[in-house]
Amino acid sequence: MPQPGRKERTTHFGYREVPESAKENLVADVFHSVAGKYDLMNDLMSLGVHRLWKQFATEASGVRGGFRVLDVAGGTGDLAAKFAPRVGRRGQVVLADINSSMLEVGRARLADQGFAGNVAFVQANAENLPFADDYFDRVSIAFGLRNVTHIDQALASMLRVLKPGGMLLVLEFSRPVVPGLNNLYDAYSFKVLPWLGRVIARDEASYRYLAESIRKHPDQETLKAMMEQAGFERVQYFNLSGGIVALHKGYKF
Repeated sequence: MPQPGRKERTTHFGYREVPESAKENLVADVFHSVAGKYDLMNDLMSLGVHRLWKQFATEASGVRGGFRVLDVAGGTGDLAAKFAPRVGRRGQVVLADINSSMLEVGRARLADQGFAGNVAFVQANAENLPFADDYFDRVSIAFGLRNVTHIDQALASMLRVLKPGGMLLVLEFSRPVVPGLNNLYDAYSFKVLPWLGRVIARDEASYRYLAESIRKHPDQETLKAMMEQAGFERVQYFNLSGGIVALHKGYKF
C-alpha cells in the first residue's frame, strides 16, 4: 500500500500507466475473462505453433526422473503435462498460478488427461512464491513473466526456491530479429488478435492488452541482463520463430 502523503509509483498495463497496486487486479480480470477459451485462443492465435515452442522448452529443460519442477504462471497446464511424465513417480510437478480461474481450468484439464499423484496445484504470486529455499530442480514460466508487476522481484523469488545447480526457463514473447517481420507482426497483433478475441472469446479488450503487454516486455538482451542481475549465471537465450518468442535459460550456483 502507498504511504499517506506519498505519490504511488506507476507501472504499465498494456499501453496504459496505472498505479502499481492496481495492476495485479487488472491482470487478474483479464485472465478470469479468458480462462475458458485460453487453450482454443492459443491454438488460433499461433496456428498451433505455441505447442512447438513449449516442446522446445521442455527438451531444453533437461528434466528427468525424480526432479522437482515448479511451473510458475502455469495456467492451463501445457508445460506441467509435459514435465509430469518426465519426473515420474519419484518426482513432483507443482503448477502455480496467481489466477484462480486459470488454476481451476488447469486442474480439470490435467485430471481429464489422467495426471494424478505427481502433480500439485498452488495459487501463488510469482513475486512471493510460498516454497522453501533451494527446493526445486527446475523452475519454468511460460508467457507469464510479462504480466507480473515487478519482474525483478519475480526473478529473485524464483532464484530463491531453486536448488544450487538448478535452472530457470523463461519462455516469453520477445522482439523479432528477422528483417521486415516487425511490420507484419504488428499488423497481426493489433488487428487480427483483437478480432479473434472479439469473435471467439467475446473479449476484444483483453486480447488488445495481451498484444500491448508483449510490446512492453523487455527484449532478449534486456531480459538476459535482468536475470544476471537477479543472480542467475550462464544465462543464454534462443530465438524461436524469428524472435517472436525467446527461451531464456539461467542457472543458480
